[in-house]
Amino acid sequence: MVELMREGKVVAVRGAVVDVHFDGAQALPPVNSALTVLWDRPQTLVLEVHSHVDTATIRAIALRATSGLARGVAVQATGAPLSVPVGDAVLGRLLDVLGNIGDNGAALPADTLRRPIHGLPPRLEDETSATKIFETGVKVIDLLAPLVQGGKAAMFGGAGVGKTVLVMELIHAMVEKYRGISVFAGVGERSREGHELWTEMRASGVLERTVLVYGQMNEPPGARWRAPLTAMTIAEYFRDQKQQNVLLLMDNVFRFVQAGAEISSLLGRLPSRVGYQPTLASEVAALEERIASAAGAAVTAIQAVYVPADDFTDPAVTAISSHMDSIIMLSRQLAAEGFYPAVDPLGSSSALLDPLVVGARHYRVAERAREALARFKDLQDIIALLGVEELGAADRLIVKRARRLQRFLSQPFMVTEAFTGTPGRSVALADTLRGCEAILDGEADDWTESSLYMVGTLDEARQKEAGAKTGAAA
Repeated sequence: MVELMREGKVVAVRGAVVDVHFDGAQALPPVNSALTVLWDRPQTLVLEVHSHVDTATIRAIALRATSGLARGVAVQATGAPLSVPVGDAVLGRLLDVLGNIGDNGAALPADTLRRPIHGLPPRLEDETSATKIFETGVKVIDLLAPLVQGGKAAMFGGAGVGKTVLVMELIHAMVEKYRGISVFAGVGERSREGHELWTEMRASGVLERTVLVYGQMNEPPGARWRAPLTAMTIAEYFRDQKQQNVLLLMDNVFRFVQAGAEISSLLGRLPSRVGYQPTLASEVAALEERIASAAGAAVTAIQAVYVPADDFTDPAVTAISSHMDSIIMLSRQLAAEGFYPAVDPLGSSSALLDPLVVGARHYRVAERAREALARFKDLQDIIALLGVEELGAADRLIVKRARRLQRFLSQPFMVTEAFTGTPGRSVALADTLRGCEAILDGEADDWTESSLYMVGTLDEARQKEAGAKTGAAA
């Protein structure tokens, strides 16, 4: 069949969508196979077959800019899906959606293995479930929305509430604890963010065990749409062939959905809810279901998801959240009040927050913390109108402890040290539980609230409080 696929001609160009006509006697290239445009530009233009328009014409998605492409240009059919390099050769490298090197370094060895980007999720009987808690060192996450090794977690938040900073902090926090391979997919990332991450990883010495895959914001929708599949293919190779644990980080999955919506409109499909593509659920599922643990190795996914207009009922947000084990909601209100990380303790959840998984003590402390913070939230309108003095004695005590707990759950990050001047803190789960328990039991009732703000462990807050009292006495 491949022998019959020789050359076609471009007959229409609509942005990222290109129609190619083949001789009627030839077999049409299969859907999801790659085509190479034979033009006079130095940069290779690759198309991916999306559909068969008629018996002689296919409709394809361009993975690079089509500026300068004209009708009549020859197109070569490969007869195979787009394939990207995998294996140890790509560790420490920055790749684009096609697997080309983007770090100005040496070319990959000629014998580097390649794998097609389209794959099937593991069979249900081959998947393995894990209940081993994945400690991040971030207090509020470890306490209220614990991650599991081999699970999927997503951080949802609007613009400017700290999603990318939190992803970068998790990378830092896991360098010492995590001994597997890291694959980072930058989907719709700004060039500045990509350069910052590249520089930080190289400086911190984790780059040699990391692969960076970028489909940048300035690239056409085809590149942003397929970049997560490129990253997933590399992760699957280390999981299946090397039996190595993989940490898969994606920032930002919403841009993947957005790229699919752009392509859908260019293809002329009728939009679905809120203007999204009618294939939204199946596109998200095709990606998320491939993120699974199998063959004795785990793929742990941490994904950042932009929430348009802070609307958590947006169809893209709900489609992505339905696949997650842990959901971390970022709050604009908490960010405005200066609580970082701005994780909403009541909106965040985890399927792993179960006494059979995390233990009775962790579950009990988390439930007590949630109850106190929920009651504090219920009373905020009354406090704003009448003042805290009008509350009953029991409610005043709850408010006092909830405010101190809220401040204790903030912490300085290593990635923000250069901007804030405050050294970052990574806190062990045992210290987090001990600190929260002490605050809820009233140990910090007489402390000033500022002593608990932006600290690591409770011992550090205790020293801060002692220093403040000594200064006041002097």
